[in-house]
Amino acid sequence: MFVPLHDENSLKSIRFQWVTIALIAINVIVYFFETAQLDHQAIASFAIIPRELFDTSLLPIPVESVGPQFPERLTLLTYMFFHGDILHLAGNMLFLWVFGDNVEDAMGHIKYLFFYLACGVFAGLTHAWIDPTSEIPLIGASGAVAGVIAAYLVLHPRVRVWVLALKAIPLRISALFALGAWIVMQVVMVLLPQAGPVAWWAHIGGLVAGAVLVVFLRRPGVPLFDKGLGYRV
Repeated sequence: MFVPLHDENSLKSIRFQWVTIALIAINVIVYFFETAQLDHQAIASFAIIPRELFDTSLLPIPVESVGPQFPERLTLLTYMFFHGDILHLAGNMLFLWVFGDNVEDAMGHIKYLFFYLACGVFAGLTHAWIDPTSEIPLIGASGAVAGVIAAYLVLHPRVRVWVLALKAIPLRISALFALGAWIVMQVVMVLLPQAGPVAWWAHIGGLVAGAVLVVFLRRPGVPLFDKGLGYRV
């Protein structure tokens, strides 16, 4: 698979990708805080646990639960800022760094922040809907980042992206090829039995949310699929 390094796609409407940088910074700070200060049980309180989410999310929070317990409904937001290890964090933040700025540029800062969080929430719900009795905690920004990837592909499939193939070979290829291959892998993995600990359905949920929301949240006049911009695939 491809590791993204850089895209040839300058900003057009904003001067700087403040929200993308802030999201990366928050994820990094939270990761170092969780590794230094929190044990597995504490981290799980910020994670989505499908069985607990669907048992409690529509009910008032009992008085006796207030204190060390974290409201399950809010884990749909908090889960996406925690990561299992440094590679999990680095992979998500690399994709967000390379592709998030142009999605933010297409939407504006406020709508992009809403977009990112909405993709993460829908990704978490998709994961929980698929396996509503699971007691395994879900953490990570992968679902929200999948939404960014889908939005980028809808906006800029013809843009050239520098990637590492096989983690070693630099290539300059279209976003359609690089991100399309990543998306195909997600679809294949959800169809395989025993696909491992990765929450593949969360990725699918994020992809669907990103592809749909970008159509409605982009700035007026921002084209889809690089229409009229003269890129070559």
